[in-house]
Amino acid sequence: QLQLVESGGGLVQPGGSLRLSCAASGFTLDRYAIGWFRQAPGKEREGVSCISRSGGSANYADSVKGRFTISRDNAKNTVYLQMNSLKPEDTAIYYCARSPLGIATMQRARYDYWGQGTQVTVSS
Repeated sequence: QLQLVESGGGLVQPGGSLRLSCAASGFTLDRYAIGWFRQAPGKEREGVSCISRSGGSANYADSVKGRFTISRDNAKNTVYLQMNSLKPEDTAIYYCARSPLGIATMQRARYDYWGQGTQVTVSS
């Protein structure tokens, strides 16, 4: 059964850190690029970060550059998003998705399968 399952979300104070995981099953992760997207209440879903299928290339939204780091462990069929120096404006549901193109792109239309999301709340 094809699945992408996000985990690691939660409530954290401003300045804190979280590490999100995106675990894949039912398909071979190393054939796909993986993207992280987020959606805050009342806002459109936006790209946060993405990584190529080999892990050799990654992109970040300007709002998270220098604070978030994406990585992947193809042997574990898992992609990670390390989030540091979190801000209240990072509060959102975070989704991972796969792209058969294999390149690091944050164009939503390039992604063909999405996980159910994990909630991240940054608040004091």
